[in-house]
Amino acid sequence: MHDLNPYEKFLDGRPIEIILAATPNSIAEHLDKIGPAKITIAPAPGKWSPAEIVCHLADCEIAFGFRLRQTLAEENHVIQPFDQDKWSAPYLGLPAKEALATFTALRNWNLLLIASSLPKAASKTVTHPERGTMTFRTIVETMAGHDLNHLSQLQRLASQNTSVLKGR
Repeated sequence: MHDLNPYEKFLDGRPIEIILAATPNSIAEHLDKIGPAKITIAPAPGKWSPAEIVCHLADCEIAFGFRLRQTLAEENHVIQPFDQDKWSAPYLGLPAKEALATFTALRNWNLLLIASSLPKAASKTVTHPERGTMTFRTIVETMAGHDLNHLSQLQRLASQNTSVLKGR
C-alpha cells in the first residue's frame, strides 16, 4: 500500500477522520509556539518555512478536495498530479494566518464530503498516473498521512523555538 499512499508510514492508528479534523487546530498551536518572528524563516536552505508549509497544506487541500470529488463523480477517472515545488513558487511572503484560514475552511468542507461519502464510496476507484489504481478511502488516508508528515515538521520547528526561548 505504500506505493498508493506514500504517507501511510505517518499514520498513527487513530481514526483517519479524527486526524483530519484535528489538523487545523494542531497547525494553529504549532504556529503559536513558533511565533511571528520565526514563521517566515526556513529551517535550512531549500526547506520551507512554517508559513510555506501551511501554504502547501492549503494548496494540497484544494487538490485533495478536487480528487475526492472527481473520484465520486467520474468513472475511470485519472488524477492529475502536480509539482509541489512549482506550486510553492508564490508562497514567499504569503501570510500563514491566511493560509491557515483557507486550509481550515477547505478542510471543513472536505470533511463534510468525506463524512457523507464513507463508508459507501470507500472502494470507488480512481487512477493516479504515478501510483496506480487507488480508492476514495486511499485518498482520504493519504490526506491524513500527509497532514501528520507536515505536522511533525511544524512540531520540530516549534520545539526548536521553545528550546531557544527556554535557554534565555
